[in-house]
Amino acid sequence: MRACSTGSRGAAVMAAVTLRLSSRLALVTGGGSGIGRVVCQRFAKEGASVAVVDIDESAARETLQTLSHDQQHSVFVTDVTSSDSVHNLVSGIQTQFSRPPCIAVNCAGITMDSLLLKMQEEAFDRVLKVNLKGTFLVTQAVAKALITSGAKKGSIINLGSIVGKVGNVGQTNYTASKAGVVALTKTSAKELARFGIRCNTILPGFIDTPMAAKVPQKVLDTVLQLVPLGRLGDPSEVANVCVFLASDDSSYITGASLEVTGGLFM
Repeated sequence: MRACSTGSRGAAVMAAVTLRLSSRLALVTGGGSGIGRVVCQRFAKEGASVAVVDIDESAARETLQTLSHDQQHSVFVTDVTSSDSVHNLVSGIQTQFSRPPCIAVNCAGITMDSLLLKMQEEAFDRVLKVNLKGTFLVTQAVAKALITSGAKKGSIINLGSIVGKVGNVGQTNYTASKAGVVALTKTSAKELARFGIRCNTILPGFIDTPMAAKVPQKVLDTVLQLVPLGRLGDPSEVANVCVFLASDDSSYITGASLEVTGGLFM
C-alpha cells in the first residue's frame, strides 16, 4: 500500500495555492504599529510585496524587520494629511517597484478624545485630517496611478470603526471621521468600479492594539460585557479580512462595510 503523501512537488503546489496575494504590491498606511503592522505581516505571508507607510520611520522599520524576505518590501515615511507627501509616496513606490500598488489599506488613524462640551477645535480638525482626509488623499492617489497605468483591477481597503456607525461617548471627532470613511468608500466604489477598482471598508470593534490600551480598564470591562464573544479582537482577525478583500476571493464585493466586532452592537 502506497503511503499517503503529497511529495515535494505536491507540497510546493499546495504552498503556491495558499499564497492569495502572490506577485502583488500592497501599500499599507499606519504600517508601523497596531493593525497596520499585522496587515503588513499577513500580506507578506500571502506573497505580496509591501510598502510599509508611516509617519514614524523607526516604527515602520521595525515592521519591515518582521516581514518574510521572499519578496521585496520597503519603508516610506509619509504624512497622509499632506497631498504633496502622498503624491511623493505613490511616485516613490512606482519608481522603486516599477508599478503602482494594486492594493492599498488605509490604517493610519489617531484619537484625541474628549467630551463634546470640552473638545478643542484643534483636536476635532486634527483627527478629521488624519483619519478622513488622509484616507481620501491615499485613495485618490492610488486610484489615479492605477488608472494611468492601465491596470485592470485594484483593491482599496479603508479602516473605519464600529463606533462610526453607533457613536461613542467622548469621541465626536473620531466617530465623525470614521462615519465619513464609510461614505467616502461607498462613493469611491461607485465611481471606480468601471476601472476594476474595488473599495471596501472594515469596521473593527475593540481590538487589542496600542490604541485600545489607552482606554481605561473600567471602560473596557464595561464594553466586554456587550461583546457576545466576550473578548477583545486580535489584530490578526482584522488582517484576515484585509487579505480576503485584497484577494480575488472577494472579486464581486465592493462598497461593502464588514464588521469585525465579536458581535458588538449587532
